[in-house]
Amino acid sequence: MSRIELVSRRGFLENAFGVGAFVLGASIPPLKALAKSAATSNIAPDTKPIADAAWHPGIFIGVETDGTVRIIAHRSEMGTGIRTTLPMIVADEMEADWSKVKVQQGLGDKAYGSQDTDGSESITDFYETMRKAGATARLMLVRAAAAKWGVPSSECSAQNHFVLHTAGKKIGYGELAALAGQQPLPHPDEVILKRPSEFRYIGKGVPIVDLNDLVTGHGVFGMDITVPGMVYASIERPPVLGGTVRSLDDSAAKKTAGVSGVYTIPTFKAPHAFKPLGGVAVIADNTWTAIKARKALKIDWDNGPHAIFDSETNKKQMIETSQKPQKVARKVGNVEAEFAKPGGKVIECQYYTPLLAHVPMEPPVATAHYKDGKVEVWTCTQNPQEVQNSVAAFVGVKPEDVTCHVTLLGGGFGRKSKPDYASEAAYLSKQTGKPVKVVWSREDDIHFDYFHTTSAMYFKAKLDDTGKPAAWLQRSVFPTISTLGDPNAEYGRGELDMGFTDVPFRLPNQQVENGPAKAHVRIGWLRSVANVYHAFGVQSFVDELAYAAGRDPIDYTLELLGPDRMIDFESEHTEYENYGKPLKQFPLDTGRLRGVIKAVRTKSNYDQRKATLAKGHALGFAAHRSFLTYVAVITEVEVDPKGKLTIHRMDLAVDCGQVIHPDRVMAQFEGAAVFGVSIAVHGEITASDGRIKQSNFDTYKVARMTDSPRITNVYLVPNGATATGVGEPGVPPVAPSIINAIFAATGKRVRELPVSKAKLA
Repeated sequence: MSRIELVSRRGFLENAFGVGAFVLGASIPPLKALAKSAATSNIAPDTKPIADAAWHPGIFIGVETDGTVRIIAHRSEMGTGIRTTLPMIVADEMEADWSKVKVQQGLGDKAYGSQDTDGSESITDFYETMRKAGATARLMLVRAAAAKWGVPSSECSAQNHFVLHTAGKKIGYGELAALAGQQPLPHPDEVILKRPSEFRYIGKGVPIVDLNDLVTGHGVFGMDITVPGMVYASIERPPVLGGTVRSLDDSAAKKTAGVSGVYTIPTFKAPHAFKPLGGVAVIADNTWTAIKARKALKIDWDNGPHAIFDSETNKKQMIETSQKPQKVARKVGNVEAEFAKPGGKVIECQYYTPLLAHVPMEPPVATAHYKDGKVEVWTCTQNPQEVQNSVAAFVGVKPEDVTCHVTLLGGGFGRKSKPDYASEAAYLSKQTGKPVKVVWSREDDIHFDYFHTTSAMYFKAKLDDTGKPAAWLQRSVFPTISTLGDPNAEYGRGELDMGFTDVPFRLPNQQVENGPAKAHVRIGWLRSVANVYHAFGVQSFVDELAYAAGRDPIDYTLELLGPDRMIDFESEHTEYENYGKPLKQFPLDTGRLRGVIKAVRTKSNYDQRKATLAKGHALGFAAHRSFLTYVAVITEVEVDPKGKLTIHRMDLAVDCGQVIHPDRVMAQFEGAAVFGVSIAVHGEITASDGRIKQSNFDTYKVARMTDSPRITNVYLVPNGATATGVGEPGVPPVAPSIINAIFAATGKRVRELPVSKAKLA
C-alpha cells in the first residue's frame, strides 16, 4: 500500500486522475443532521445522481487506466483503523484487488456528509453507504465490459479487479475505466449487494494502509507538519475559565533571542463552545524558544466568577443534591409506594467519579496560514468540518474559504473534535502574516482540557423475599456537556440516556432522576462519554445487590434481565435518544446483552476459576450496552496483604453486529481495557480557586504496563445484525468489573474513583 495522500474533493476529481479515468461520485441518503442541507452530486460526465431525492454526496471512487483504484477516506485515523476499514468495504463490494487500491485522505468538505469521527458512528453511519458505492462501481464496470463485448451484462461478472464473461473473456478494470465513465449511474434498485458468504475482505480484514509508515516512522501527525516561512507559538492561557488579562508586561519575553512578537488573543464571549480560551501568545522561530519566552511573561489575571471553583466543595454539593428528589426521566410502577410498605431489605449506595482529562499521547497542535482572506490549516482533528466552521467564525472568513488538511492523530478520545487550537493558529497567522504552528505542552493539555465531567450517583433498592428488587431508585448529578452552548445549563438529558435511563432490567418499580449541577470548567465528551460513570454506578450497584441477596453476580444479572425482549421506551412514555439512531433499526435487545454475558462466562472459564482461585485473587463482572454495542467483562484481580492491586486478566465478549475488520475490533477492545484501567485506578482532575492542580503524567497518572492486565482476551460474538461502533463500548464495563473483583477479593467496596485513593488492606 502506498503512502496516504491528502486530497480535496475538487482536487481528487481534477488532479488525481489521468485522461480516461473512471470517477464515481456516490450519493447516500442524508443523515438526520444533514437532511435539510445537501443537494445532489453529478460528478461523472453525462451521468445523473443515484436518485432524484436530496441526497448528500458520499465517498468518491476512481479507477485509473492503469487499474489503480483510488478511494477517499473521509474520517480521521487515530488508531481505530477507520482509514482502512471504510475503503475496505468499498473495495470488497467493488471486487477490487486490495493491492491495487490507493486510499486518499479527504480534506474537510461538507459534501462528504458528516466527517465527525466521534461517537463510534463511522461504521454505523457509513457501512451501507460504502457497500452501495462499491457495488455501484462494480455494476458500472460490468456494464462497460458488456457494452465493449456486445453481450448482455447478465452474462458478465466481476472478480478480483477483472470482469469475466461466461464464454471465457476477461478484461481488467483499468482497460474499462474510460468506458465505465460513460455509463449512466444505475438506479438504486439495480444495485445488488453481495451476500455475506461472498465477502472477500469484510469480516476478514486486510493490512492497515498506514502500517508501513507507522512502523518506519514516516506517519505524518499534526506535530510533523512544516510549512515554508513558518513560525511557532506558545500561549499562556487564563488559569481560570473565562479569565482575562488585567495587565501585561512582555518586555522580558520580547528580549529573548528568536522571539518575533507577542500577541494577545481575546477571551471568548459565552458560550465558549469550541472557541479559544484567550491569553497571550509568544511567537518565535522554534517551539523551545517560544516556550522559554512565555515563561518570562508577567501577567496579572482577572480570574472572573469561576475562581470560586473547588473540586472538594463541588463534590459535597453534588452528593447532597443526589440524595434529594430530582427531575424524573423514567418511571415504571411506583417506587415511593413500594418503599413505604413494611418489610424487605433496603440497600442504599452513593457513588462518585471525578473530572478526567483526555491526555492523548499527541497533545493538541495545529499549523495555519491566513492569506488573502483564506485560511489553510494542517491539524490532527477528529472533525475537519468543525475546524472549517470554528476557524471561519474566529478569523472572519467563510467556512468554504478554510481548507483543513487532516493528519494522523496521536490519540483523540474526543478532545480533538474540539478545534480551539486550530482557531488559535489561524488567528495568530492573521496577526503575523505568516504560517503559525501552535504547540500545546502536556501541561497546557491537562490544564486547559475539555474535561470529562464529574458525577455523583445515588441508588436505593428494596429487595423482596427472593432477593430481587421490588423497587429501584437511581439519581445522577453531573455538570453537562450542554454548557458548550449554554453556560447556564444544569441538566444533562442527552447524557442521561448513556447507561442510566436505559438500565435494561425487568423491574416492577423503577425511577430514574437527574439533578442539577453547575460547570466551572469546559466540559466535553471523552471516550464513551457518560457511560463511564453510569456503568460504574449501575454495575457496581447490581453487584452489591447480588451479594446482599447471596447470589452469584452473573446469575443475578441474568435473572434481572428477565425474558429476552426489545425494551419499549415509547410505551413507558420515556424519551430515549438511542445514540441518535432509530430504535426500530437498533433496538435495545436484552437477548444480545444476555448473549455476551453467557459468552464471556463460558470463554473465560468463570465458574471453574472462581472456585479455584488462590487467596487474594477474585473475579469481577460487569456488562453494558453503549453506542449500540453489547459488551461483558470479567476481570481477575489480586490484592495482596498490603493492599497492592494487580490486574491479572481481563476477558471481554463483544456483540457489535457484523464485524468488518476483526483485528482492528479486537485491538479497540484491548485498548479499551487499558483505557478503562487508567480511569478506574488513577484518573482524577481536581481544582482549587478555579485552577486545575494536575499538570503532567506525574500528577495525572495513566496506566503503565505494570498496571495493565497481564492477559486480555477479546471474544467476538457472531451476529449478522447491522454493524455498530467499537471505539468506545469497551470502556464502560471495565471500571466496575475491577471494583467488583476488588470486593470479591477483600470485602471492601470502592464507591469512589480512582481506586488509588482507597485503602484496600
